[in-house]
Amino acid sequence: MLEFSEWIWIFLLFAAFIAGTVDAVAGGGGLIQVPALFAAYPEAHPANLLAINKVSGVGGTLNAARRYLHHVDLPWKIVAPAIVAGFFGSLLGAGALSHIPDGPIRKALPFVLLALLIYTWFQPNLGLEHRESNALNRNERAKAILLGAGLGFYDGIFGPGTGSFFLFIFVRVFHFDFLHASAATKLVNAATNVASVLLFAGLGLVRWELGLAMMVANIAGSQLGSRLAIKRGSAFVKKAFLLVVSCLIIKSAYDAFFNI
Repeated sequence: MLEFSEWIWIFLLFAAFIAGTVDAVAGGGGLIQVPALFAAYPEAHPANLLAINKVSGVGGTLNAARRYLHHVDLPWKIVAPAIVAGFFGSLLGAGALSHIPDGPIRKALPFVLLALLIYTWFQPNLGLEHRESNALNRNERAKAILLGAGLGFYDGIFGPGTGSFFLFIFVRVFHFDFLHASAATKLVNAATNVASVLLFAGLGLVRWELGLAMMVANIAGSQLGSRLAIKRGSAFVKKAFLLVVSCLIIKSAYDAFFNI
C-alpha cells in the first residue's frame, strides 16, 4: 500500500520534474524517477512502482515530442511505422514478462551500452547533420518496423536504456541529426509507454493519483528540457546523450553485478 505523505510526494514530484528535463533532451529519465520511487516506497511491489513510472513518463514524452515538432519536420513514412510497431512490440514484451528471465539481458546491458558509447564518442560528426527525407531508401520502412517492434518488446519486458537505444538507431541507421532523432524517439517511446500503461491499468496496478501528479511535474520538466535542446541544437543533445549513456552504464552494471 502506498500511503500518502506530503514530504514523499514533494520528493517524488521534484524527481519527476528533473527526470522530465533529462528525458526530453537525451532520454534516461528513468535513471532518476525509478530509483526515487523505490527509495520512497521500499516495501511496495515493484510492479506498482513501475506502473506509476510509466504513467508519469507518458505525459513528459508526449509534451517533449509536441514541442520538438514545432521546430523539426520528421519523415513520417519512417517514424509512423516505428510508432505503431513500438506500441505492439511493447504489449508483447510486457505480456512475456513473466515467462522470460531478465538475468541475461540485465548482465548484457552495460556492455551493449558501453559499445554504443565508444562508437558515438569516436564518431565526432555523428548526428550533427540531418539527411533529408527524399534521400531515404525503400527498405528503411521495414527497418523502422523492426526498430519499433524490437525495442518496443525490450521496453515492455525490461526497459532501461530504451530511449537511448532509439536515439542512437535513429541517428546511426536513418541518419537523423540528434535533434530530429530526439523528436522521433519521444514519439515512439510514448507509444511503448502507453502500451505498458494500458497493460498495467488492466491489471489494476496503477495508483492514478500519484502517477498523474508526477505526470504533471514530468511535463513541466520536459518543457524545460525540450526548450534547452531546441535552443542549443544537436551538439548539445549529443553531449547530453553521452552523459546519460555513461550514467546508464554505471547504473546497469551495478544492478547486474553488485546489487544482488
